[in-house]
Amino acid sequence: MKIELEPTGERVIEDAYMHTLGAYTIYSMHAASYRFAEEICGDKKVLDLGCGSGYGAMRLSQKAAEVYGVDISGEAIAYADENYQRDNLHFQKIEPDARLPFPDSSFDVVLSFQVIEHVSDEDGYLQEARRVLAPGGTLIVITPDRRNRLFPGQKPWNRWHLREYDMDTLANLIGRHLSITKRFRMGASWKIASVEINRYRRTKWLCLPATLPFLPDSIRIAALNLAHRVLAARNRPRNASEINEFCFDERDFIIDEEAENSLNLIITAQK
Repeated sequence: MKIELEPTGERVIEDAYMHTLGAYTIYSMHAASYRFAEEICGDKKVLDLGCGSGYGAMRLSQKAAEVYGVDISGEAIAYADENYQRDNLHFQKIEPDARLPFPDSSFDVVLSFQVIEHVSDEDGYLQEARRVLAPGGTLIVITPDRRNRLFPGQKPWNRWHLREYDMDTLANLIGRHLSITKRFRMGASWKIASVEINRYRRTKWLCLPATLPFLPDSIRIAALNLAHRVLAARNRPRNASEINEFCFDERDFIIDEEAENSLNLIITAQK
């Protein structure tokens, strides 16, 4: 039986990325993340820590010596196993907040793309990433930039995110465990980035009552779940021809120390 996986902004699936312009933009940002990592991962043993549906691990396996993709979702791992197969590519389910099933110093590169904002124990997560890195190995962390997404002090309007970071907070966190080597932002021209930034602007105002800093997370999540159901029923999918007219892809995202219209933070660090 063919395994079906629901596409969301938190779980990107290649086959579904053309369904809406928003989904295509999110997919393109994810693809740009893996494009950035390709050169660093060449001929290396790589751990994709939170690999989701597995398309990024598959992409890297064409340049890396060996790639292991792990995720806490059994569904995602089953989908990855079924859809992406190479001799040097391996997928495995892991348990949340548990020790990774690898010996110390197992990997040359560890990737954490759009994951750390979901993790309850940030320091434990980074300690495990450091443990499985070989001496001199590289950690790459990519996570949303809260600068355009949230008001100061506002809790995340993404119901799956426990927190979102500015550059200094993220660097201070990672710097407790590894040596920071580079800090970048991922952005794009306004024509491209406006798809996401305008969504951020609408959403942070609409969700403000539920995301005030003093509200308990249980109330925030319940209110955001309700809002998600209402908005999902009203959204109209665009067809592929509408999206193709926009004419951009992963190559149009800019990764630089001060990229304009910042959407994601990128930090590389070394053991």
